Amino acid sequence: MKRTNIVWIVALALGWLFDFLFWKHAQGINFAIYAILVLGGCFLVLGLNGIKPSWKSLLLLVPILFFAAMTFIRQEPVSIFLAFAFTLALMGLLAFTYLGGRWLWYSLSDYVVNYVKLTSSMIARPLIFLNEIKKPVPAEVAEARPGRKRFWAILRGVLIAIPIVAIFAALLSSADLVFAQRVQGFVKLFRLENFPEYIFRCIYILIGAYALTGTILHAAQKSQDEKLVGMDKPLVPSFLGFTEAAVVLGAVVVLFALFAVVQFQYFFGGQTNIGVQGYTFSEYARRGFGELVTVAFFSLLLFLSLSAVVKRQNRTQRWVFSGLGLGMVALVGVMLYSAFQRLMLYEAAYGFSRLRAYTHVFMIWLGVLLVVVVVLDILNKERTFALAALLASIGFAATLTLMNVDGFIVRQNVARAAAGADLDVATLASLSSDSVPALVDALQDGSLTPGTRDAVGAALACRVNAERSWDPDTDWRSFTLSRGWAGQAMGQTQVQEILKNYGVLDDNWPVQVQTPMGEKYDCSTDGMN
Repeated sequence: MKRTNIVWIVALALGWLFDFLFWKHAQGINFAIYAILVLGGCFLVLGLNGIKPSWKSLLLLVPILFFAAMTFIRQEPVSIFLAFAFTLALMGLLAFTYLGGRWLWYSLSDYVVNYVKLTSSMIARPLIFLNEIKKPVPAEVAEARPGRKRFWAILRGVLIAIPIVAIFAALLSSADLVFAQRVQGFVKLFRLENFPEYIFRCIYILIGAYALTGTILHAAQKSQDEKLVGMDKPLVPSFLGFTEAAVVLGAVVVLFALFAVVQFQYFFGGQTNIGVQGYTFSEYARRGFGELVTVAFFSLLLFLSLSAVVKRQNRTQRWVFSGLGLGMVALVGVMLYSAFQRLMLYEAAYGFSRLRAYTHVFMIWLGVLLVVVVVLDILNKERTFALAALLASIGFAATLTLMNVDGFIVRQNVARAAAGADLDVATLASLSSDSVPALVDALQDGSLTPGTRDAVGAALACRVNAERSWDPDTDWRSFTLSRGWAGQAMGQTQVQEILKNYGVLDDNWPVQVQTPMGEKYDCSTDGMN
């Protein structure tokens, strides 16, 4: 790299910005800002050194910026976790494919190998880089570099300026009390009791800057993707005979077919058929839902594993293997539909929860991935399995963040209550601030029964009571749109007037809310934000 100093300057600046944005501040808009600053800083360093990215790598900026934005739009825990995880993971993918841009052709092995290489570069490459720039340079080259002399001149100027500035600051402080307070606040930063904190912060700033330097250097020097794992020679050579693989897949297909027959006879036949066997509908739904989703997931792993190691020596063997895979996927589709029906039965009996919402979305994307994997096998495009899995994972995470899981739960459970079911107030009160606009809408919905709106108001009253014990971080760095929208919804005059009619009974645990209709509901404050 031609401009070596800019690497250290930008890395240290980004390290300090991390401290500025996150030290003693809750998660909010600070993460999205920092992600953008890191991207901008890295592109600046590499651009100034004449290192241009592949256009294919730039495609990754779309999901990176999307998930970074979602970290301050949503507050539901899993959505937030996935937004953080995909932002960081995709930024790593951008770093080790910066020049080559061949991530579209990566296998699963390529992802593993390159993430390991990136981690190694974050640890070792800055030291290698330091050793390289310390090599002796010719005298004429050294004379042409006035940067070092300028640095020492600046340092001497700072040392001379400090006592002079201190004297003038003291005089100005005696002349203006407001200015004196500002100076005193600045001087407090240098108290001895604060030194351990400053040392700790300096250490992690330097560690962060060091890791960012390694990442930038990896993107500049090691992201060409000259050779992909298994491109010329398979990582694991095919060793399993076609007959053995066909027997395995065939046996699984037969088992799944027998299970599907039972599903059509006893499950899709209706509640009467199940009752004959001694099960209630909700018991039948609860007993097998998780197992069916697990079977579907491991069916995908089985097909991928067999596809990677089976010998297919002619066209007939390839079509037979793909046909068995297609049959297995079709039967797994029946299982997923059965699991979906079971989940709907369970929700009809007990209402929606976060786990049930996650599983709804997961089953849809798992089914899509199964179909895509078999199609890729038929087209002899096995290498793109990893791309399909990556896109399906991104689709799953994006769907959760876009659908607003907590708002979805409120809307579904309120609709269920409007149809005559009970409304679980404690569950609604335990949701994140993502749920508040939907709760407020339900509270003001004149088409709902008075009892339903009465219970919705109890959930909001539980939230208001819990918020009194909070000490929220109101700094701009911790701002989230979710909490902003919740505050705007709760601040409406009509909503405040309604909630004044709710009484909080907090003498015993759990805390209860008494509604205007005389009902009492338990509150749950765990996990609220």
